[in-house]
Amino acid sequence: MCKPGAATPSASPVKLATLVGLWYAGNTFYNIYNKQALNMIEAHWFVASAQLVVGIFISLAMWLSGIRKMPNLSQSDIMACMPIGLFASLAHCGTVLASAVGAVSFAQIVKACEPVFAAAVGVLVPPVDVKPTLAYIMLIPIVGGVGLACIKEGKGVDINVPAFLFASLANAAASLKGKLGGSVTKSLKSDPSKNMDAANVYGVMNIISFFFTIPFVVFTELPTLSETFAKAAEVHGADAIIKNIVISGLFFYFYNECAFAFTSLVGSVTSSVLNTAKRVIIIVVSSIVFKEAMERNTVIGSAIAICGTFAYSLTSKKPAPKTKAA
Repeated sequence: MCKPGAATPSASPVKLATLVGLWYAGNTFYNIYNKQALNMIEAHWFVASAQLVVGIFISLAMWLSGIRKMPNLSQSDIMACMPIGLFASLAHCGTVLASAVGAVSFAQIVKACEPVFAAAVGVLVPPVDVKPTLAYIMLIPIVGGVGLACIKEGKGVDINVPAFLFASLANAAASLKGKLGGSVTKSLKSDPSKNMDAANVYGVMNIISFFFTIPFVVFTELPTLSETFAKAAEVHGADAIIKNIVISGLFFYFYNECAFAFTSLVGSVTSSVLNTAKRVIIIVVSSIVFKEAMERNTVIGSAIAICGTFAYSLTSKKPAPKTKAA
């Protein structure tokens, strides 16, 4: 597993490049095995929840073996993390369900709109975070690019509405998680007695996220889950279903750890830019592996939206305040 350390400007280029490579590879393989699992069994909330369980076992193994220090959190600390865990859960499940009911490439195209949601949350949720004007202008090509990608030649606007809504839910939840979680995680990591480095922050949030998925599984799929699994096992085999769920869970935990490690070393802006570039790889790989059609408008629209997201990431950082001369 990737082992994040404290933020430091002295991280070597080799280390950063390695983290990015592992992050990208893990995310790509996650999307492949995740889609294969979703194609096998019609229990998508269950798949999303089970992937988090895999991460819980990894964290517990790390803590119980002494490889990592056990988090030392008070009840108030855990309560402060609850909103972050909730929105992390919805972001994960929204992405999984969007890939389940539609093409992986389409889900990633809609996910490129996340800066639009982040900008809205920044203005609407206190404390207000107003970005530079140029950053807001960059939202126009993002929305326009996604819109163009939804226009099919000879068919007009063709949107997979459920996939669009689930991916939008993921965008909104991710934006709220980022808005509400920044101060909490910063406070936890700044207190050495809490043992909350970047890896443990992610491990704790993963556990909390899992518990928030339980009600969704119980109310939407649990009554018919055994029957659904039995039918899927007849077609695909139980071992194949379990294998894809477990491997996707492993890669989900793995790539997120690498992403957290990279962000702790370089900051959120650089990480956001590379997170956008990651979508290009996923769109291309998924279109090849799952034979997802990529029409001209889809390619051009995706490129415009992703370039807009790049530009937003680069222009959204406020300039450092000027210090007055003594």
